[in-house]
Amino acid sequence: MTELSTTATTAVLRAHAESEYAAELTALAAADDRPRPPQWQLSPWAVTTYLLGGTLPDGTEISAKYLGPRRLMEIAVASLATDRALLLLGVPGTAKTWVGEHLAAAVSGTSTMVVQGTAGTTEESLRYGWNYARLLSEGPTREALVPSPVMRAMESGSLVRLEELTRMPADVQDALISILSEKTLPVPELDTEVQARQGFNVIATANNRDKGVNDLSSALKRRFNTLVLPLPDSLEQEVEIVRTRVAAIGRSLQLPAELESLSEISRVVQIFRELRSGATADQRTTVKSPSSTLSTAEAISVMTNGAALAAHFGDGVVRADDVAASLTGAVVKDPVQDRIVWQEYLETVVKDRPEWADLYRACRELT
Repeated sequence: MTELSTTATTAVLRAHAESEYAAELTALAAADDRPRPPQWQLSPWAVTTYLLGGTLPDGTEISAKYLGPRRLMEIAVASLATDRALLLLGVPGTAKTWVGEHLAAAVSGTSTMVVQGTAGTTEESLRYGWNYARLLSEGPTREALVPSPVMRAMESGSLVRLEELTRMPADVQDALISILSEKTLPVPELDTEVQARQGFNVIATANNRDKGVNDLSSALKRRFNTLVLPLPDSLEQEVEIVRTRVAAIGRSLQLPAELESLSEISRVVQIFRELRSGATADQRTTVKSPSSTLSTAEAISVMTNGAALAAHFGDGVVRADDVAASLTGAVVKDPVQDRIVWQEYLETVVKDRPEWADLYRACRELT
């Protein structure tokens, strides 16, 4: 092994779900005595328990990966147990990618078969490509073919993840239709085809608020079971989601352990919820909403940045000064319109809350 590859494997910034939660997956597999669909590592019951958390008969605690309605996760798992693909739909920050990754890890034992959708995604990313050096020297052979994650998942009977499906060009999306319908991938250059093994399925994600994306065709929509992931129902639930994720990120970044309990989370989450809904929590004041999404993922980012500031330039306790800059940056995406919305919110809402005086001063210094 070269020095470069050795260094790369010793410190992983973000471990895959199947690696980070390997102990939980092993414990679930040992305790799981329910029927498993073909090629599944766990039964549907165990997969749902892995996602939502619980206590096993031997006392092992399974941490919750998703905080939300249990029925949503049961529907997602049941869909994957059929031959219908699953589409996770929702606004940015509703844990679509997070849920998809953990579903793949629990069902197939790997979450690494993934295609990231962008405006530059080509059809080869969903089908296959060629090693052109071997193609020129040998002609079209199986050895010269470079399988896509979709093809590898079909051959192994695993789940494959398609991220940001609506960002892919329409003609690339259409390459999925025959795969989802016939469960085969033709390779005309070799006069053959790849037939999907049992256990193969697709988990796709798409945002329903982004602009400038390619809508799915009716033919493609019919081949998915669509599950809409909502924003957290309550302030308390969203605060817990942010707290859990910030604590996990803090551990991976080796930030001080005392940062796991962050007193500023509740204020940041309340601000985001009020700006999203267009009204204060008590419904007494109407506020304007900015152009930014202000998702739970944004709140996690704000608090993580605040934790880093407090750890490296403060005393380890996250305060208003630590979150003000990231909070302002999260809200003010449009320097003209969003700045007006933010200043108005500061003056009509934040300023009138005496317990938020420190946050008001910190934000006003920046704006």
